Amino acid sequence: MSKLWSGRFQKKTSHLVDDFHSSISFDKRLYKYDIQGSIAHAKMLGKTEILTAGEAEKIVNGLREVLDDIEAGKAEFSVQAEDIHMNVEQLLTEKIGPLGKKLHTGRSRNDQVALDMRMYVKAEITEVVSLLRQLQETLLDLAEDNTETVMPGYTHLQRAQPVTLAHHLTAYFMMFDRDVERLRDCYRRADVMPLGAGALAGTTFPLDRHFVAEELGFRAVTENSLDSVSDRDFVVEFTSAAAVIMMHLSRFCEEIILWSSAEFGFVELDDSYSTGSSMMPQKKNPDVAELVRGKSGRVFGSLQSLLAMLKGLPLAYNKDMQEDKEPLFDAVDTVKKCLMVFGPMISTMQVRNAALKKAAGGGFTNATDLADYLVKKGLPFREAHEVVGKIVWYCMEHKKDLEHLSMEEYREFSPAVNEDVYTFIATDRCVAARNIYGGPAPETVRQVITRHRERLQQEK
Repeated sequence: MSKLWSGRFQKKTSHLVDDFHSSISFDKRLYKYDIQGSIAHAKMLGKTEILTAGEAEKIVNGLREVLDDIEAGKAEFSVQAEDIHMNVEQLLTEKIGPLGKKLHTGRSRNDQVALDMRMYVKAEITEVVSLLRQLQETLLDLAEDNTETVMPGYTHLQRAQPVTLAHHLTAYFMMFDRDVERLRDCYRRADVMPLGAGALAGTTFPLDRHFVAEELGFRAVTENSLDSVSDRDFVVEFTSAAAVIMMHLSRFCEEIILWSSAEFGFVELDDSYSTGSSMMPQKKNPDVAELVRGKSGRVFGSLQSLLAMLKGLPLAYNKDMQEDKEPLFDAVDTVKKCLMVFGPMISTMQVRNAALKKAAGGGFTNATDLADYLVKKGLPFREAHEVVGKIVWYCMEHKKDLEHLSMEEYREFSPAVNEDVYTFIATDRCVAARNIYGGPAPETVRQVITRHRERLQQEK
């Protein structure tokens, strides 16, 4: 078959170039958006009388039949037709005859692919946001079950101060909330309709671009034809947001991997979300969490590929931009798969409350509370800090913890210590006393859970 652009050429394209040049193997996933955009374009051509009403109607009906054929698996895509746009046009022409060739009036593949990509990104943002919200609801459920589950909070992966598991889980809830905000912000910039920009300089046909935007549900129309066809900021932004989501998932997975080890023993993953060893019969491996952690690198790489591809491109469209699709598609697939498996993995894991509480009671996590106690007795905080540091050293030397020092031992370091110190530094009290807004106290965290659960419910 001859290329749709072959008029200027005297030689056939090398088969090597056909294979190298063609994008149908991966951009075929844009078929639905390409056809939806073409239907809106055809309707507009009829409305503006660029085509007759009968021609426009026949094209629209033909496009709908092409869509049905593709979704039924009846249509075959051709490498010779290069991409999804020319494949759809070819399938349409085979169905309705030469009239199909009029569909491309007033547009270029440059503005056509820009439209398809924006529609695709908008749809995928909606899906990823939905998956994030499902994960957030899972986190709220887990947090609600563990508002009283005391655990050590860490800095530098060293036990620092006691918190609750609910507080720890809602920290990730907040991360994913920011991810939703980033995606919705990206959606707003993707939600601008570029069709009508032509190859780079618009067209002499009296297109009604705002009609097409309304037909396709866009909030606005692009205002510069050069930027319309060369802009892929929305692709970079989406992939950047996806990379941050994966970074958040990876951090969470790292903790789950640590927590499920014998050294921590804080959780046990369900058998259905774990794997074994082909050699060691006793093994139960957190492979799902490890794979999510590993797959974060794929999305980071997709982002880097997009930035590197775009960084040296002059205006307007360049063939390099065909390389935007595979990184974007892979980022979309990866982040969705990870979100789909991550929620069920954590919802089915068993929390070992006793191990968490035991760990929270070790490592002198109540040392800061002891310093606060001395401050309340009148010592400046810096002096209290030094006194407690010496007490901790004494405890380490004598293999004791703060709760089991005698009053005589305490008073060797400070006469300000009284019997009420033991109540003050009890682990549960250390957590409950931190009831400042945003703190880990059970009641404070319950309020956070309630507030955000109601907010998510209002979105539905």
